Amino acid sequence: MEKKLLRAAVCSVFALNVSLAQGPAAISDTPRFEVAAIHPTDPADYRTPSGCRTTPGLLRCTNVTLKRCIVGAYSIGPDRILGGPDWIDTERFQITARANGPIGDKGQMKMLQTLLNERFKLTLHRDLRPGEVMVLEVAKTGPNLQPSPDGSSHSCKNLHDHLEATKLTMGELAEVLSRNLNLPVEDRTGLAGEFDFTLRWNPNDENVHERDEVFAILRPEMSTAILRQLGLTLKSRKLPVEVLVVDHAEIPSPTTN
Repeated sequence: MEKKLLRAAVCSVFALNVSLAQGPAAISDTPRFEVAAIHPTDPADYRTPSGCRTTPGLLRCTNVTLKRCIVGAYSIGPDRILGGPDWIDTERFQITARANGPIGDKGQMKMLQTLLNERFKLTLHRDLRPGEVMVLEVAKTGPNLQPSPDGSSHSCKNLHDHLEATKLTMGELAEVLSRNLNLPVEDRTGLAGEFDFTLRWNPNDENVHERDEVFAILRPEMSTAILRQLGLTLKSRKLPVEVLVVDHAEIPSPTTN
């Protein structure tokens, strides 16, 4: 069901048309997994659950496309990944990668970028295109947010009908909302620091399965919930949108390195 895909795994502004392929001079300083295995998914298993899970130092991706891996590695919505061969949306893979130490999610996503570059021969660049952006700002009534106490640990549980956050910045909230709403979300709250909160919203109607209709229903619902519960506004605007353009990719050979 499409709406179950809304919770699939988490944008800085770069100069236009900057290549993201890694040159030889940068190889020694590039974060990478100590060992990684990539194998094609059996076509008979294409309808099984798909996604990536991380534990400190270990990444496991099951039944994923290359586009899904790019989404996670670069923290960008699938609608903002353009170009590339048709198979990046259809061919599926099993990926297991282990780091040399207990690396967290963000470190592993940097390593995943390297893995995609080396094993899929992935090269891409960033560009700006006109598009719809959701802008997050403070409401006229002021924010309704609790600053995180000292000593608490970072946590973000993004579930089907609510978000439980501990020590979350507004920039991180914008990243979560961007994935949930399948649109870029820009933080313009001006709020510094980290916050604890729980945000609840009504899930989509069980009878709604079309992807575009799911997001069309969820966006105003999320905007209303954010205003009432967090004292923030979330409004649509037409702005330049950062996209990733895939210049080249190859299906990897099923080997372990």
